[in-house]
Amino acid sequence: MGKLDGKVAVITGGTSGLALAGAQLFVDEGAHVFISGRRQEVVDDAVKLIGRNVTGVQGDAADLADLDRLFDTVKREKGAIDVLWTSAGTGEQRALGEITEEHFDTTFGLNARGTLFTVQKALPLFNDGGSIFMTGSNASLKGYPEWSVYAASKAVQQAYARVWLAELKDRRIRVNVLTPGQVATPKQEELFDEETMRQFESQIPRGKMGRPEEIATVALFLASDDSSYVNGMELAVDGGVAAI
Repeated sequence: MGKLDGKVAVITGGTSGLALAGAQLFVDEGAHVFISGRRQEVVDDAVKLIGRNVTGVQGDAADLADLDRLFDTVKREKGAIDVLWTSAGTGEQRALGEITEEHFDTTFGLNARGTLFTVQKALPLFNDGGSIFMTGSNASLKGYPEWSVYAASKAVQQAYARVWLAELKDRRIRVNVLTPGQVATPKQEELFDEETMRQFESQIPRGKMGRPEEIATVALFLASDDSSYVNGMELAVDGGVAAI
């Protein structure tokens, strides 16, 4: 018997990296998973990789019309949601003094605004007793130079969690933040050169990047009844980087 048997989960940004690993694990544990991503070909590849009990919907989580289409699909195919993982996000280095309006608006538009409207649009479909969690970043816990906009756009999620759990307490819907550190994903390889990757690894007590599968197991914990008494928490899964 799986930990998510009969559950319906929605994962935005679920087409690559740690969220894709989570989608695969959720399916293995009995859920039907809806994943979304910006590029249709990437969505198709992820659906093919997962193989069963998955629906892919192309869309940008910063676009409210795309979010409507995502949740219309969920409503039509399954009718309700038990788990929502908002993992769609973006971020680029930009030093203070070089930050542009476009950089700020793009980052906050997806990470802060997109997250809020993803949750708000999902609520009419949510079963009582469900679980909502957001992908944060330990950039909001540390002080990495040149990452102020990204860090700030992720820090709002803890504020969301505190307020939303209070608003949703009568429905027993839990709201948490899953905050990974450095994880070996295609996005990391795209953003950082080998020297930067080595610098990041030097900050991790075990000296090695996290793996998407290691984040996925924590996502499963937050999605399942194993975390029934966990609410309003930011769970850092970064190998101890934020603690030292």
